[in-house]
Amino acid sequence: MKFFLLLSAIGLCWAQYTPHTQQGRTSIVHLFEWRWADIALECERYLAPKGFGGVQVSPPNENIVITNPYRPWWERYQPISYKLCTRSGNEDEFRNMVTRCNNVGVRIYVDAVINHMCGEGNAAGTSSTCGSYYNPQNREFPAVPYSGWDFNDGKCKTGSGGIESYNDAPQVIDLGGEAIKSSEYFGNGRVTEFKYGAKLGTVIRKWSGEKMSYLKNWGEGWGFMPSDRALVFVDNHDNQRGHGAGGASILTFWDARLYKMAVGFMLAHPYGITRVMSSYRWQRYFENGKDVNDWIGPPNNNGVTKEVTINPDTTCGNDWVCEHRWRQIRNMVAFRNVADGQPFTNWWDNGSNQVAFGRGNRGFIVFNNDDWSLSSTLQTGLPAGTYCDVISGDKIDGNCTGIKVYVSDDGKAQFSISNSAEDPFIAIHAESKL
Repeated sequence: MKFFLLLSAIGLCWAQYTPHTQQGRTSIVHLFEWRWADIALECERYLAPKGFGGVQVSPPNENIVITNPYRPWWERYQPISYKLCTRSGNEDEFRNMVTRCNNVGVRIYVDAVINHMCGEGNAAGTSSTCGSYYNPQNREFPAVPYSGWDFNDGKCKTGSGGIESYNDAPQVIDLGGEAIKSSEYFGNGRVTEFKYGAKLGTVIRKWSGEKMSYLKNWGEGWGFMPSDRALVFVDNHDNQRGHGAGGASILTFWDARLYKMAVGFMLAHPYGITRVMSSYRWQRYFENGKDVNDWIGPPNNNGVTKEVTINPDTTCGNDWVCEHRWRQIRNMVAFRNVADGQPFTNWWDNGSNQVAFGRGNRGFIVFNNDDWSLSSTLQTGLPAGTYCDVISGDKIDGNCTGIKVYVSDDGKAQFSISNSAEDPFIAIHAESKL
């Protein structure tokens, strides 16, 4: 019995690092600002069939309604209570979404805002998504209920009683040099590795003398947290707008060609648990290098979030970007599933920005981010046969709609990638074999 209890305790100690996705599903997608009804449908019609493991949803709790500017995305991060009613839907719709997604093996991960309530600059009232009363100046949130006794004002020694310096302990985005380190949160579970997207963006953009050939020791070798503690992403809802962490190097859907390469690299590489971003478009307007429209909320009609419509070509309408539906990204989610548990193998580079690597005998990927063509015979580690490149096409009914790659008996294959190709990378895996 003592032996059993000890094993149970060990298991509980490590459970917070497991994403609890269904076996064989390795990535989640952030359906930023989607309605619960649309997420439920997407789980059933697309995410489950395509092998996605889960969905990160926008904060589901009651928030303040901001009208100046009009209904910005960041109002979701201004809590009033923990009632489940937002512009994404009510509690019944949330419950329905969770049930339907779990029924098809897709888990729901909540963006939970628990460190603060709405800003104290907001006037008292009931302008909230459930109509609950609040008085931020007096720290009154009776719908929780919270009062002044529940806040840490006395512990914050600044003149205002609020955060004045993010080099002080409240800052939790660790890009190096901050007062708080990501490792201090390992006890809670996996931690967002913000350095990942910032560094990868710099490499893919070829800024600061960086080259893809330097990615051979990507991961801990670049000063990142241990792989089994990391949640990684190319961009998130915050830094794709120039906020948060990463700065100008962050790649987003606005930089589609480079972005697909970065997401492809992330999904092929074994480091961390991967999260794909799914965004909406907004009318950008730059003044002095800053997008003054970076506050704009989701596509809407007078504040009512628009439905995510699906076009005949499977892309999304109503200004929803749906990067997770892009063939190159969706197929790399499948690549990661197929290669799960396989080692990082068969690295090759040309000393510049042409690189390749494999995942054991289950997958192989080649990138050409140079300004000249790639033509090389490379060791793939894969069994002999004809494979369908899942970047340029799909394997459908045993045929390939894209480039075919021929692997010889010794595991080698010839790759040719033009530097002007729409997508200058090729990926093959065990399940894309024809």
